[in-house]
Amino acid sequence: MSRTPSNMIPLGTKAPNFDLIDTISNKKLSLNSLKGNKATVIFFICNHCPFVIHVNEALVNIAKDFSEKGISFIAISSNDVVNYPQDAPNLMKQNALDFNYPFPYLYDETQEVAKAYDAACTPDNYIFNENLELVYRGQLDNSRPGNGIPVTGKDLRNALQNLLDGNEISQNQKPSIGCNIKWKI
Repeated sequence: MSRTPSNMIPLGTKAPNFDLIDTISNKKLSLNSLKGNKATVIFFICNHCPFVIHVNEALVNIAKDFSEKGISFIAISSNDVVNYPQDAPNLMKQNALDFNYPFPYLYDETQEVAKAYDAACTPDNYIFNENLELVYRGQLDNSRPGNGIPVTGKDLRNALQNLLDGNEISQNQKPSIGCNIKWKI
């Protein structure tokens, strides 16, 4: 299992817009139509990565806990489905239904969105404020498959709560670690 860190793009970076197919509703959705009043969280995930499988339940719980507070959640898969067919849109939809995702699960077929965000791994987590400016990028928490640390989502939760409370979000942020995005050749 590869251990690729996320790219720590500069805080304040503006979220690139996108129009992608939601595998659950089969509708094209844009960042502008999905953004939250207070914040927008974007997860780059996929179906098969053991790091994502390890945190799937936590992603759902965090979204459920914060969605009613003006924060929107969006999941995107950008993996090459030719070489990784388990990440195909029909299986993304099934995965979303199995985990009862309370957020859209978008398919980035061209991988242009992942490139625009400089996403590197799954999961790769971003929090943007109400102006779609990056305030957090990095890990969910210190848990990884096999390290025995419980998945709490502590780092992401703290950043979200600080944003809601109007407190400064620490700039001491740890990169996420996961499988590399499966780029097309």
